[in-house]
Amino acid sequence: MSIQRLVTIMAQLRDPRDGCPWDREQTLETIVPHTIEEAYEVADSITRGDMRELCGELGDLLFQVVFYARIASEQGQFDFDDVVRGICEKMVRRHPHVFADARVADAEEQSVAWEQLKAEERRKGAAEGRVGHLAGVARALPALLRASKLQKRAAKVGFDWPDRAGVLAKVREELAELEAELNRAGAAQTRVADEMGDLLFSCVNLSRHLGFDAESLLRAANDKFEARFNAMEAILQEQGTPLAAALSVMDAAWDEAKRNEGET
Repeated sequence: MSIQRLVTIMAQLRDPRDGCPWDREQTLETIVPHTIEEAYEVADSITRGDMRELCGELGDLLFQVVFYARIASEQGQFDFDDVVRGICEKMVRRHPHVFADARVADAEEQSVAWEQLKAEERRKGAAEGRVGHLAGVARALPALLRASKLQKRAAKVGFDWPDRAGVLAKVREELAELEAELNRAGAAQTRVADEMGDLLFSCVNLSRHLGFDAESLLRAANDKFEARFNAMEAILQEQGTPLAAALSVMDAAWDEAKRNEGET
């Protein structure tokens, strides 16, 4: 089935007279939260290995792209064909080893070449007075992901720790500064929040230096906590103990849940 049918459906939904009232009143700004939600639902279905659900979620995400393009077209900015044309041109431009005569040895070398091409595009934009080196890192990204991208951009021009030892020392320094602020008489919440943010930023940097994606690590930690909490809750229910029991009782059930993980 052609993508044109989806474009036509979108046009009908936005029709000023016969379209859907909800779809008609949406703007570029109002559908952003829905787009972010759809992207996360795609990631979730992949994590769970649910391919049938993934197919549906990808359709929902594609619909978001068509939605944006339709609104932009109504404003005389661009249409869906422009979106497709733009991404096709970008992919061809950024893959000269496939569509031209450039050569790369492996995926790692290609990643380096990809970043160089992106950097060159930013330099051209900067020459026209449009962008800086950190420009284009979307503010709407999850904070951990955006921190990592900003750090990677800075590292490209040499603004980075030479090894993990320096990053570890920075994490310790930020933790000490947070502790000092917490121990200060009459500590201001704004200062505590500022130091906590610095500590989180440093932890993302450490994760990057260790070769991990901080967003993925925290997502996995969230899942682990959820699974253990659910197991603890089940243990307490089997014992006839209320969930809001003494902390020592919950700790004992938590430890049992951890031990049981190794048995599954």
